[in-house]
Amino acid sequence: MAHLIHPSLHKENTHMNAISMQRAARLLPPSVLLLLARTAAATTFWRAGRAKVDGLFTIKDATYQLFEYEYQLPLLPPETAAQLATVSEHLFPLLLLLGLSTRLSALALLGMTAVIQVFVYPAAWPTHLGWAALLLALVARGGGAISLDHAFARAPAPANERRSAR
Repeated sequence: MAHLIHPSLHKENTHMNAISMQRAARLLPPSVLLLLARTAAATTFWRAGRAKVDGLFTIKDATYQLFEYEYQLPLLPPETAAQLATVSEHLFPLLLLLGLSTRLSALALLGMTAVIQVFVYPAAWPTHLGWAALLLALVARGGGAISLDHAFARAPAPANERRSAR
């Protein structure tokens, strides 16, 4: 179809696309995209964690039953697996939202995703692929400029640390 466009119009259109992409990049800097990835991943796991508890943090009997009869993970007793999963689905999403220990939190949730994919719901790979894509971006790039990781990295060292570094 491009061969039907006059060469001068094709060149102008390419230039306009480049300008549009530059505008989009300014409107969606990496820090905003990483914040969105952190929020999307955190929301997914947080909701799963909240479904496993009553009140503030009482693990439901139904959660233990799921791990005993449906999930049946190898190597871990169902009670331990239920507790680890529930704690992880609360702790790591909170850390992701704050952008604190982002890479570690994303890696932990990526590990959970792999376990879910391999041992629990192998047919749900399209969903897990989406989770993995978000989490891998966070492992690779960190939390971005809108994160506590970034704020702590930029914070000046205390005076006693500056002296001992000399």
